[in-house]
Amino acid sequence: MKANYKFSNICGTVYRQGNVLFTADGNSLLSPVGNRVSVFDLVNNKSLTFAFENRKNIARIALSPDGNILISVDEDGRALFVNYKRGVVLHHITFKKSVKDICFSPDGKFIAVTHGSHIQVWKTPNHLAREFAPFVLHRTYTGHMDDVLSIQWAEDSQCFITTSRDMTARLFTLNPVEGYRPKTFAGHRDAVLGAYFSKDGNEIYTVSRDGAFFTWRGKVEDLDSDSSEHDEDDDHPVASTSKFNGSASSSSSSVSRKIIHTRWGVHKRNYFNVPGSNISTSSRPAKVITVTYHSSSSLLIVGFSTGIFGLWELPAFTNLHTLSISQESISSLAVSPSGEWLAFGASHLGQLLVWEWQSESYILKQQGHFLDLNTLAYSPDGQTVATGGDDGKLKIWSMQSSFCFVTFSEHSAPITGVAFARYGTNVVFSASLDGTVRAYDLVRYRNFRTFTSPSPVQFTCLAVDPSGEVVAAGSTDTYEIFLWSVQTGKLLDILTGHEAPVSTLEFCPEGTNQLASGSWDRSVRVWSVFGRSRAHEAFTLNADVLVLAWRPDGKELAVSTLDGQITFFDVAESKQTNVINGRNDIAGGRLADSRTSAANSAAGKSFDSLAYTADGRCVLAGGNSKYVVLYDVREGEGVLLRKFTISENLSLDGTQEFLDSRRVNEAGVNIDSLIIDNDDDDDYERRRLDDTLPGVQRGDMSVRKYRRSARTKCVRFSPTGRSWAAASTEGLLIYSLDTPNTANFDPFDLSLDLTPSSVLSTLRSKSYLQALVMAFRLNETPLLQTVFEGVPRGDIKLVVRQLPVIYLGPLLRFIGGVFLKKTPHVEFGLLWVNAVLMIHGRVLRTGGGAIGGDQSLNMGGDMPSVLRVVKAALGECEETLSRLCDQNMSSLSYVVDQSKFIRQQEQRRQKDVEME
Repeated sequence: MKANYKFSNICGTVYRQGNVLFTADGNSLLSPVGNRVSVFDLVNNKSLTFAFENRKNIARIALSPDGNILISVDEDGRALFVNYKRGVVLHHITFKKSVKDICFSPDGKFIAVTHGSHIQVWKTPNHLAREFAPFVLHRTYTGHMDDVLSIQWAEDSQCFITTSRDMTARLFTLNPVEGYRPKTFAGHRDAVLGAYFSKDGNEIYTVSRDGAFFTWRGKVEDLDSDSSEHDEDDDHPVASTSKFNGSASSSSSSVSRKIIHTRWGVHKRNYFNVPGSNISTSSRPAKVITVTYHSSSSLLIVGFSTGIFGLWELPAFTNLHTLSISQESISSLAVSPSGEWLAFGASHLGQLLVWEWQSESYILKQQGHFLDLNTLAYSPDGQTVATGGDDGKLKIWSMQSSFCFVTFSEHSAPITGVAFARYGTNVVFSASLDGTVRAYDLVRYRNFRTFTSPSPVQFTCLAVDPSGEVVAAGSTDTYEIFLWSVQTGKLLDILTGHEAPVSTLEFCPEGTNQLASGSWDRSVRVWSVFGRSRAHEAFTLNADVLVLAWRPDGKELAVSTLDGQITFFDVAESKQTNVINGRNDIAGGRLADSRTSAANSAAGKSFDSLAYTADGRCVLAGGNSKYVVLYDVREGEGVLLRKFTISENLSLDGTQEFLDSRRVNEAGVNIDSLIIDNDDDDDYERRRLDDTLPGVQRGDMSVRKYRRSARTKCVRFSPTGRSWAAASTEGLLIYSLDTPNTANFDPFDLSLDLTPSSVLSTLRSKSYLQALVMAFRLNETPLLQTVFEGVPRGDIKLVVRQLPVIYLGPLLRFIGGVFLKKTPHVEFGLLWVNAVLMIHGRVLRTGGGAIGGDQSLNMGGDMPSVLRVVKAALGECEETLSRLCDQNMSSLSYVVDQSKFIRQQEQRRQKDVEME
């Protein structure tokens, strides 16, 4: 059993807060998901989440114009400098203040960052030069009296305009210009959210929060005139002398010179006047939340607090489009480089939308659970996952695309249980606190059956027998278990005997007609539900039962209790076989309002969910902490194999083992637990810690804001055993043994001299084996394919014979996973496969035993899975060739028939000539 599962993806959450943005080609969309970044491929309909994590929730992200560098900044101003194509963190930097906006200059040489009321411009690190300091501060700009909200560069990167909460916008030059002072654009009555240059540079547009839109025009001044005559009221310094590193720009473009040497004035005032919420008998306009501008098409896109967005064509200020896309305010929006697609993010509901405004159709429409996930279930084939949350919605996710393709919202209360039938993938069941159990058809996407009890009760758990004909649910009110027939929808039986709420249910997977139930009365009962006697056997434990799980062979039962123990029972012999005390393993971080340390705290030291692996050798367990643990339970053992940390996000409560004493005030109260009401802050969850009654898991419902804690409510293994999922505070986390992205940067045995150019130089010198090994060490797919195809046919056997055994796995994985799927040179790939099997067949058969080592270590991977990949690729090639041959046979038979027809016509013509 392998334990090296790695983070693969996040489902269930598509947007949290911050800004969304398009890539340079417009085919992908980047969205902050908590303290991670997700990428949505809009063309191939797939999504992935980078493995790197910020310290806290991401506030802003920025992508360089060439698409190589991604910068993500968290709420505290700590930034990660990431190679976007590889997903590798290159550098960390702290801006020391919260960042409202960050953007690259159009030429990619500079990065502008808001720093309170100042603006800092940093030089972009150069990957071609070896520098001692990756980040170098170019200059600091001052002049605003309040926090700067946005930055917009001119097209030639020589100047930029900023907006602030002080209700002004200011125009700065990148480098000092003699006699120039920053221009001030005043006149708004609320915070200015955005300022933009027109394409020709003759106009500047500013938008404020109250819905005012100003158009600024000017007259080009005499370049020799003293600009101070026009800026007598602007006495603010241009830059702090200690931060000044730039020099005067010797050559500026004509557009920048025109923008700089212009006396600007208000040309026209317009107002959006989008209706807002009704208050008494009056209606006030909605506030502007976010705004962006597409200069090529002169389109202004504005998002409002009522969930409405509008498109205006400038400079005429003509309204082209107005649409309501959300019930809550629009938190962020972006426009694709072509101007055809608009992306919207709504943090309150967790929505992410991509709208094509010309055809008025959705390109992408995704919404996660805007409340916590409660439960999940894998389909029998492992291709889909069903999730249920506190919002009462049941969502079905595709594991291939990581998208939600159907949402059922029939429940009116939180969903507590989700299950698939073992021998069917087209039906999913859900139980809810609204007193119903529902069955959904995944072919027609409808709720075809609803099960209810004779008297209204709340259902806390759900189980479906392997055949899918009987569904059972446990109640929290009457302590009973209800069984229904799926075909008829009728109530079959009511099982009584528990003396407290039923917390967990599960049918035996081997079809022995046994149903196991656990309750808070400290007992587990195994029922013979289809027998005439309705006999059951009870197991007594020392604490309340939280969850149980059957081993896949149906011979063992694992039970988790409130005291942090996992107890194992042999059902056939009715005896206890093993006990694991996991209190110290599952103990998480310390809560901000906790008076005791994490080690001494009793909170969260129990497992809320258990899952066996497919082979029954290990048990995966999660609970009210940031850890998910994996135990080896073979032969009565209870060995901890690995602890997985689901999140390092400090915005969540319980992620730190030790709290910072500097954040405790004189009264002994942690300042993170105090109420901080800020109407301008759109994040409504992270400003309050709840002080609730014992046992309350969802926060105090009487407070406006609360801080969520890191916890796992449900864990499940995929039927294939290659991955597992966890329903956590961050969303649906997927951990997998397989690499989530084949293009991920995963080199080994590197050196300073190992570069793509040196690999190609080695290939040109006809050192094929050395070039192939160097390409494997860099592990870049395009480079590897170039070297692979550069080996002559006659040298294939020689190269394979001398190839180290450690590269056999990567070679076969490349041939089966990449080469045979993308190239027409099928025979060339088959020659390589044949050479590997003929020369290294004995090593492959013995699993590395011929060299006295472990298979996964000495041959670069799990060889059975690698060989299955090659087999699948060869099967696809065979299917493609057979289909092509069948088509060619039909074409050839047609050609032969035509030749016969022509020959017969010639013979008839000759006979006619002879007759004449």
